[in-house]
Amino acid sequence: MKRLPLSRRTFLRGAGAAVALPWLEAMTPRSLAEGADGMRLDKPPLRAAFLFKPNGVYPKHFTPKGDAEDYELTPMLRSLAKVKGDYSLLENLWNEQTVGRNGHWPKVPAFLSGGYVVRTSGRDMDTGGTSVDQLMAHRLGAQTPLPSLELGVDEAYTGVDNVGGGFTRIYGSHIAWRDPHTPVPKEIVPQLAFDRLFRTGPSIPVVSGFKLDQPAVTRALARDDISVLDSVLEDAKSLRRRISTSDRTKMEEYLESVRSVERRLENALKPQKRWMNEGDFEVPRPKPGIPATHQEHVRLMLDIMLLAFWTDSTRVSTFMFGNAQTGRNFSFIDGVKSSYHGISHHRNDPKRIAEYEKIGTWHIEQFAYFLEKMKSISEGESTLLDNSMVMFGSTLRDGNKHDPHDLPIILAGRGGGSLRPGRRIRFTRDTPLCNLYLSMLERMGIEEKRFGDSTGKLRGLG
Repeated sequence: MKRLPLSRRTFLRGAGAAVALPWLEAMTPRSLAEGADGMRLDKPPLRAAFLFKPNGVYPKHFTPKGDAEDYELTPMLRSLAKVKGDYSLLENLWNEQTVGRNGHWPKVPAFLSGGYVVRTSGRDMDTGGTSVDQLMAHRLGAQTPLPSLELGVDEAYTGVDNVGGGFTRIYGSHIAWRDPHTPVPKEIVPQLAFDRLFRTGPSIPVVSGFKLDQPAVTRALARDDISVLDSVLEDAKSLRRRISTSDRTKMEEYLESVRSVERRLENALKPQKRWMNEGDFEVPRPKPGIPATHQEHVRLMLDIMLLAFWTDSTRVSTFMFGNAQTGRNFSFIDGVKSSYHGISHHRNDPKRIAEYEKIGTWHIEQFAYFLEKMKSISEGESTLLDNSMVMFGSTLRDGNKHDPHDLPIILAGRGGGSLRPGRRIRFTRDTPLCNLYLSMLERMGIEEKRFGDSTGKLRGLG
């Protein structure tokens, strides 16, 4: 009997959950998958990710020696050795509209838009443009369950930075902007981000009319803790009988990866043993769901972004390693005692520079982790990384000087075959960063004459 092909939008469904599947051979009939010459006409979708690192870098420890493919990895970039052929260093890019402004606040919302950010206390925010990720989401988002996925680790700031020139701190909390006036909220709780990919319907149903029935809420929350995989097992068993051996193997590996993230979420959120003192000490109850360590928090969010791409839950995502001027303490790194923003103003003190470099190196290591994981996931004859464009960068070059020139930008992936990575590419000084975005939009199938302050597409990426 001829078996009908699976839809690309096939889900495993259960009570309150839906798990999208990775690309399987069964999703395309042979007659459509191959042309007359045997070449596959279908291919995995192209994804775009934008990873923001706050507070810049120490240029001397970031910029390598050598040109093109023949360049030496600096100590700060050494963790990228295994994927050196999968990314390019893009130099001399900038956002001109941020020059002469405050060191941090107006630069962050301009990161993905290149717009002129209006000084305001918050009532009339204007970033001067929509961010490139949201333009992609607007044009392509109907093809996936989630138009885009915004992730981070810091809560959004409130208030006004009067020391920094009267800019609302909301500006420094978001790189994704639906329009010049509307930031897209980022999810910082791993479990909630994970549930966005796989759960359907409300977590807690309406109960007992107008009164809150606490036992009913407790039962609903308990049901919400059930593994999303457990709730779709029956559907998965049915699907196994309809697909090939290789597809079954791929699906098992994929579902086990989902299970692995679930286990890590459970472990990270388990209450730890604590020393209990007698008496009362009034402390507001912290918000639930944030892992105990920053390291685990970051890794979980990166893994969830990867799962979102792998399941085709979305093809566009952003991740913020921190907000503008984040003062997070990185004392979990040997030799680091200071807050991040404070140490970025190193004043050319060798000891402070050493701490600053170690924090920056740690961020590159997380980026390397993400790329290696993407490279390990096969998609036909290619990998998830091959079928992606992953930009990593900061809105400052040197945090000590708030230097907006020659931003530290890395572009990874092969863009579905349209990019030639593995190089150090030096563009003309002060080339608009928006030229890169115009080039990425074209590769996503979105034709625009201009984006932000672009002057044309970047030459030499392919």
